[in-house]
Amino acid sequence: MNRPDASQGQKAPHPWVRGLTLAGFGLFLLGFAGTIQLASMTAEITATLPPTPHAETLPVSAEVTDRDGNLLRPFATADGRWRLPISRQEVDPRFIDMLLAYEDRSFASHDGIAWTSMLRAAGQFIAAGGHVVSGGSTLTMQVARLIEGEPTRNAWGKLRQMVHARTLEQSLSKDEILDLYLTLAPYGGNIEGIRAASLAYFGKEPTRLTTAQAALLVALPQSPEARRPDRDPVAARASRDKVLDRLVALGALPFEEALAAKNEAVPTARRDFPMLAAHMAEQAVRTRPDERTIHLTIDRKLQDALERLAAARARLIDPRVSVAIVAADIDSGEILSSVGSAGLLATQSAGFVDMTRAVRSPGSTLKPLIYGLAFEQGLAHPESLIEDRPTAFGGYVPVNFDGFSRGTVTIHDALTLSLNIPAVVVLDAVGPARLVSRLKRAHADPRLPVDTAPSLAVGLGGAGISLRDLVSVYAAIAHGGEPVTLSDGITPPPPPSLSAPVLDPVSAWYVADILADVPPPLNGSPGRVAYKTGTSYGYRDAWAIGFDGKTVIGVWVGRPDGAPVPGLSGILGAAPILFEAFDRLGNRRAPLPRAPKGALIASNADLPAPLRRFRHPDDDMVARDAAPEIAFPGDGVAVELGLDQGSAAQLMVKVRNGVPPFTYFANGAPFGRPNFARQEAWTPDGPGYVTLSVVDAEGRGDSVTVFLN
Repeated sequence: MNRPDASQGQKAPHPWVRGLTLAGFGLFLLGFAGTIQLASMTAEITATLPPTPHAETLPVSAEVTDRDGNLLRPFATADGRWRLPISRQEVDPRFIDMLLAYEDRSFASHDGIAWTSMLRAAGQFIAAGGHVVSGGSTLTMQVARLIEGEPTRNAWGKLRQMVHARTLEQSLSKDEILDLYLTLAPYGGNIEGIRAASLAYFGKEPTRLTTAQAALLVALPQSPEARRPDRDPVAARASRDKVLDRLVALGALPFEEALAAKNEAVPTARRDFPMLAAHMAEQAVRTRPDERTIHLTIDRKLQDALERLAAARARLIDPRVSVAIVAADIDSGEILSSVGSAGLLATQSAGFVDMTRAVRSPGSTLKPLIYGLAFEQGLAHPESLIEDRPTAFGGYVPVNFDGFSRGTVTIHDALTLSLNIPAVVVLDAVGPARLVSRLKRAHADPRLPVDTAPSLAVGLGGAGISLRDLVSVYAAIAHGGEPVTLSDGITPPPPPSLSAPVLDPVSAWYVADILADVPPPLNGSPGRVAYKTGTSYGYRDAWAIGFDGKTVIGVWVGRPDGAPVPGLSGILGAAPILFEAFDRLGNRRAPLPRAPKGALIASNADLPAPLRRFRHPDDDMVARDAAPEIAFPGDGVAVELGLDQGSAAQLMVKVRNGVPPFTYFANGAPFGRPNFARQEAWTPDGPGYVTLSVVDAEGRGDSVTVFLN
């Protein structure tokens, strides 16, 4: 005969009987604990408890903040959690009051265990027919559970939690325990602590919360996964409203306020954590990996505005184009904004590359310093005359950006028009080595080709330099020629030193005064900003760097991979961004400084005779009215065009010196039409010898014979 199963034929105990049994066991434990303190069990548990932590020593997300302590970018912990440092003083008092009223009304007076709450929970369990209505855990007991990271599943676990809570109460103050709860409380997924939760669900710090927001943040830790608003907003709303109803019943919240809070929408998605000054923040964390909070010199509001500006402008130019911006205080050198790209996550434009530190060709942006050196050495004045005529320096023949020559111009106009030939003539006089030396005085690090000495090409972009370094150079000009050490808060600035000036005060002001006259882009007002643009060879880099009386800003536009961007130039691509950046400075705007003592403000006719015309120390080598020469192709050379394979390639003929317009000839027959350009394309009939000629406006000419194949 088979014996029936033990569960068959037996009636399950009534829920209140089960509840009474559990309640009786609980009362037994409570009584036992109150009389003999569970001495041996407590000692056993105490010996295995983890060390008591403090909120300020907990492993938390590293945070990078701005100059005023505003969050720029947090970083997840090593195990992938978002747990941001927080203290009770940084949390809305409304939340603290609601939390204590709902979770632990006797928090201020109990010793870690609220015996009356546990008895009440047991009674509610019985009255509800075996359903848990409320737990008896205090906030201290919840902190104990969070520290150990294990849920309470049985009586032994509950006892361990109680012993741990007593230990915490003996080691920490109430405020310290509350700080631990605010830091460790779970809010769903990898979000821990009220600060991370407030940022993730509401997009703001928990310093000011609405009643509805505070109630939701009180409710979530009780069942964070089931109540996550990004997964189940209905459950989140229900739990929030339950908290509001309970607080009304306890007299901790007016009914009308709770009713209004229930009408507030519940968030349905997680928000992204702030990611401002992303490149600089990453560098800060790499440099100081052991620090919880790193304060940068960045101004959060300005950083946000300039990042939006960079992203918007890049989209208008080309998805593959990036934009970098650096803004710094002229007096202190503190970097107020550093935009490394048009967006950290922009894949087409390699947004992960910090273009504020990338070494690129500066184009014409070094010309102001070239002229400043001439002013300092007494070789020139802004109103000195200089020749803008084709000039050869050995094998180096600079030409202006547009291919035209203006004849006799003032130094002032040569710089405002960014003419190349006068700049190289002046650089030849002051010396490229001196230019590089002054760049280094300005704390810049110009990169020359390997194993080469500074050459005249440096003046037109023949050296590499970063945007930050260019901002440092222009900061020195704006600072009366005194070098300015840029600082960002990542590494301590070097101690003050008696460094040599970049320029003397008068020369620096001359340069600034000329740059203030550079015509602004269409979105700018004249005279408010002293600035200079630059475009590197092949339209790879567009620059605009300028300053007012208080702030210097530099802008770079281009492709991080160095590919050309047809039509990209400093005046069209970078200058409009520069002027918009100045518009976003708000009350930081300041007028340009007045002339220093010793500045000579005079017309050319009123200048001392030696300053009326710029004279090169070796004035005979500066070609004036030279006859035209065919610079390419050279006489007697063979040019491979693929003509023997049937190609219809063109030959580009280039001219230096002479007076435009030019007329071009091939074997005596003119081609093209007379124009002011210094180059012209010709399509040969086939391979063989050809004689190329050019005649300028004054009838002077030059010829070469080449072999084409």
